[in-house]
Amino acid sequence: MKQHRNPPNVHAPIVAYSHQIEIKGPERLLILSGQIGQKEDGTVPDTAIEQLEVALENVARNLQAANMEVRDLVKLTFYLVGDVDVRRRREMVASWLKGHQPCMTLLFVTALASPMYKVEVDAWASRAD
Repeated sequence: MKQHRNPPNVHAPIVAYSHQIEIKGPERLLILSGQIGQKEDGTVPDTAIEQLEVALENVARNLQAANMEVRDLVKLTFYLVGDVDVRRRREMVASWLKGHQPCMTLLFVTALASPMYKVEVDAWASRAD
């Protein structure tokens, strides 16, 4: 069982996320490696926003392969290189999450595994059997 909490003695979340999620009971835990904006055919879009969309699709495909859904996510970490349109990023993530509010961390980094990559997303998910 997952319990989402935003403690009253901690600032309200800036966007739609939870400060903490406690997992109790018989749950499966899925930990994903960082998902980049590379498509199944090996191509990588030019823009960070397009790469973010592909990276989120890759997270969803990984979840599906484990018989999980976006609502099973408990933690997302975003690694971004360079300027990424804040409004578009927030709208895209909120739309993809469809009201779900996992814990989130956002980091701006100088580089990822290759100069062509501008986005990487890692994720943790949990689901009761």
